[in-house]
Amino acid sequence: MAISLRISIPPLTRVLLVLLVGFSLIYQAESYRQRPRAPSGSSITAAIVLVPQLSIFYPWVYLTCTLAEQNIVTLAIAGATLFYGGRYLERAWGSAEFGIFILVATLIPNVLASCIYILGYALTRADSQAFPSIQGSISIQAAFLVAFKELVPEHTVTILKGVAKVRVKHFPAVFLAANTVSGIFFYTYTAAILCWLGFLTSWIYLRFYKRQPDLSGTGTGLSANRGDASETFAFAYFWPDAVHGPISTVADAVYNALVALHICVPFSAEEVESSNEQAMARGEGGLPSLLAPGGGHRSGAKREEAERRRALALKALDQRLQAASASRQSPIPPSLSGPSDTHQPVPRDDVGERERGDPLEA
Repeated sequence: MAISLRISIPPLTRVLLVLLVGFSLIYQAESYRQRPRAPSGSSITAAIVLVPQLSIFYPWVYLTCTLAEQNIVTLAIAGATLFYGGRYLERAWGSAEFGIFILVATLIPNVLASCIYILGYALTRADSQAFPSIQGSISIQAAFLVAFKELVPEHTVTILKGVAKVRVKHFPAVFLAANTVSGIFFYTYTAAILCWLGFLTSWIYLRFYKRQPDLSGTGTGLSANRGDASETFAFAYFWPDAVHGPISTVADAVYNALVALHICVPFSAEEVESSNEQAMARGEGGLPSLLAPGGGHRSGAKREEAERRRALALKALDQRLQAASASRQSPIPPSLSGPSDTHQPVPRDDVGERERGDPLEA
């Protein structure tokens, strides 16, 4: 049983799980030994978790702090996230692409969170921001939800044996809302900051930079496109339908400003169409069970999911084509609509001769 379990876990996910358990147990043991003093005062914990003022002496903590959980409960949640989510994503993308994604979702949020705390302390001189401890896998959890939103947004997850059904595309917004409320009322500021930074960082990377696998069936390996320009992965589609309009307006304004500043490269019509095709191809594959590879009862759900994704992609493509057609058409005055617009006016004498008949034209 142990051998089959070990083989079923991809290599990078296996390494991350080992590091997660190791760093978390070391941190928790050292924290218990250091009581009642602050854990961040220990040289051992300072070499594992991120303390912004001390990170200059331990630069590797920008990576290790994500794999150091404070207690057994958060360790179990992080372990389940890496086991199920990491196993699926590494098999879908490959170890190399999955490793880049983990680095992006870990390093950038931790660096930005460190800068936020340093700036906050410089402005307020608050003791709570003097030596904060930044740690935990919240950023990875948010990034995994964004990745699943890209791969299988219309997949329905059944909770508590059918008591509740939630589509994957709604999980990122629910996760962000839960961590934001927790940060406001339970003062878990670090988790809320890492959640938002992990969400934004992973979406920007997947939207604009990640090389997409070729899932269309016409080739192998990676496609030539970078990023995911599909309509279903736009920023507005992460939120409820009622607020799509306002969020889309703001997001488009920010995107157009970044394009004007040459920070982002606009997607071409071919890239959007190709990304929509890739989205439909991913939808046809569905989301396999994370517990067992078999199960013929899921075929109906996969077909239903594929149909939903295809309908969304076709609707978005039709809207784009109509908008492009409307922009190309412009009203033409009646006086310019005839074929004689491009010719010089014919003199009246010539008209008379043509009416009488020209022997050269007979």
